[in-house]
Amino acid sequence: MKENVLDVLMYLFETYVDTEEEPEPDHNELRIELSKAGFADAEIDRALDWLDGLTDHQENLAFRPPTDRATRIYSDLEHQRLDVTCRGFITYLEQIGILSAPQREILVDRLLALESPDIDVEQVKWVVLMVLFSQPGQEVAYARMEDLVFEENTGAVH
Repeated sequence: MKENVLDVLMYLFETYVDTEEEPEPDHNELRIELSKAGFADAEIDRALDWLDGLTDHQENLAFRPPTDRATRIYSDLEHQRLDVTCRGFITYLEQIGILSAPQREILVDRLLALESPDIDVEQVKWVVLMVLFSQPGQEVAYARMEDLVFEENTGAVH
């Protein structure tokens, strides 16, 4: 079975999201657990590096765009990795207030850090959940995003 970094991250997220475990497990504990779960060492290392990158970007939250109506221009690399559907979904999340501009920047950075050649909207959704979960005070945005993810996965008709 070929797992990628997102598979490892989703396993960790689903395993630890509802636990009240304090302090969080260290990298060695996580590495052992992930190895027991059958993940390859290379993917485990990449996933742990990805998580470190997520926590390193917390200072970006102090960034404030000049206006709420500023338009995000994606670079050539971002265009290659994030198709129009992904970029449109990210814009939608900003417009409905789930993501702020600084959170969008963290999201784009973490999506590119996945090093996946094909990033789709489902991957974007899970990474948004991880970004919001990692930030204090984002419980409402997280709950709204969780509703979006699971509402669409159940095929609800409106």
